[in-house]
Amino acid sequence: MSDYLYYPGCSMASSARAYGSSLEAVCATLDLRLREVDDWNCCGATEYLGLSQARAYALISRNLALAEQQRDGAQTLVAPCSACFVNLAKTEHYLREDPRLSANVNSALAAGGLHYTPGAVEVRHLVEIILHEVGVPEVARHVTHPLHGLRVAPYLGCLVSRPDYDRRWRLREHPLEFDRLLAALGAEVVDFPLRTDCCGGHMTQISPDTGFELIRRLVSAADRLEADMLVTVCPMCQMNVDAYQAEMNRHFHTGYHMPILFFTQLMGLAFGEPAGRLGIGAEITSARRALERIGVEVPPEEEAPAEGARRPHVPRPRKPQGLPMPQMPPEEDAADTAATAAQPEEVAAS
Repeated sequence: MSDYLYYPGCSMASSARAYGSSLEAVCATLDLRLREVDDWNCCGATEYLGLSQARAYALISRNLALAEQQRDGAQTLVAPCSACFVNLAKTEHYLREDPRLSANVNSALAAGGLHYTPGAVEVRHLVEIILHEVGVPEVARHVTHPLHGLRVAPYLGCLVSRPDYDRRWRLREHPLEFDRLLAALGAEVVDFPLRTDCCGGHMTQISPDTGFELIRRLVSAADRLEADMLVTVCPMCQMNVDAYQAEMNRHFHTGYHMPILFFTQLMGLAFGEPAGRLGIGAEITSARRALERIGVEVPPEEEAPAEGARRPHVPRPRKPQGLPMPQMPPEEDAADTAATAAQPEEVAAS
């Protein structure tokens, strides 16, 4: 059994619950043990680094410090969420490269009784672990229900293969490893030219015209290639294309219906897991028609909530004492901001 530390991130218990349940099923089949880091906190998503870099790096580094503390022989911290992965990997890289940033961050972590040693933990995305540690041949060995007849567009999103600090992808702009993984499941993989394009992130909230256009480009390209669905590794990508597809259609007066599922859901189907265990059927843009054509029985769709109502959210249980957060002293905050500004353009722009 391969043993890894696991950082689930906030979405796995909310918008990406299907990712979490399918991940558990797939890891059981592949004999991957993911040990969740105890008392982890939000990585700050994509916004916090733009508001306060000092506090953002301290927030992210707290998870690295907890992972170092809880290693117990494991060296790799696995993140299934692309935004979480990038935040953790980027911060770990910068702490190794910049002793001044490391000192400032550890000063903040000391307020919570923590310390992180740069390089103590290796951060990797779940898909990269499956591709390079498990390996495509091993995945193929567990396929009992090949997905023959299902045309899929592989969509990594813009965060996983770039900036690729440790050079794990052969072609960062046009990686094909993910295509080979989906092909090993028996699916017909279309040559999707937008496999690393951006889904827009939170642009649907900031600039709907821009956000809807980015979603339209992805969906229309997959539709032109006659794909049955987009398959992704990122909770933000899945949520954007799934939840906002109807609004995008209204915005452009189009009628696209392009489901977007997680790669772990397709792996689970190919491994013979029932669709319900994998969270299939809970997506907004239903994959029912596409999957029924290949003989997959999808659970009945959940009753749609009344207009304007929200689906109930079951929060992940936390420790009774809450989540202690390190505080950056004001004078160090200013010093760290100046230090970050003096870093190479790559750091400031990331």
